[in-house]
Amino acid sequence: MQELGAIIPRLARPAFRRRSPAAAQIMADWAEMLGPRLAPLAEPVKLARGTLTLACTGPAAMELGLCAPVLIERINAHLGRAAVQRLAFVQRAPRAAPPARPMAPPPERPLPAPLAERLAALPEGELKAALARLAARLPGERD
Repeated sequence: MQELGAIIPRLARPAFRRRSPAAAQIMADWAEMLGPRLAPLAEPVKLARGTLTLACTGPAAMELGLCAPVLIERINAHLGRAAVQRLAFVQRAPRAAPPARPMAPPPERPLPAPLAERLAALPEGELKAALARLAARLPGERD
């Protein structure tokens, strides 16, 4: 099951591209344009007459407002033309990105003999089981 809001952009993208190709590209490539640190802070809402409106919380608006010239330059460079001249903000939390698929746990490898001996010396119980699971997932040397 997905939220309707997560599906609509994918379905409406062809129509938006005909009407406003720059706005459609901004909305589609937002995370790529701003990067993993800044993209989750705001959500592009609309692009009209050179003003890109972003939905974000108050503190995020202050942070993004301070780096607006750099953001505008980055967005325009990604678009290949000067479509954005200024940023405007509306106070609304950006919609959360669709949840990432859970990662499969790494395969458990056999423990080195010294570590296995130390774990064997512990009394049976939840602590020993948790330490064994943790030790099996640690990368590299585990002595």
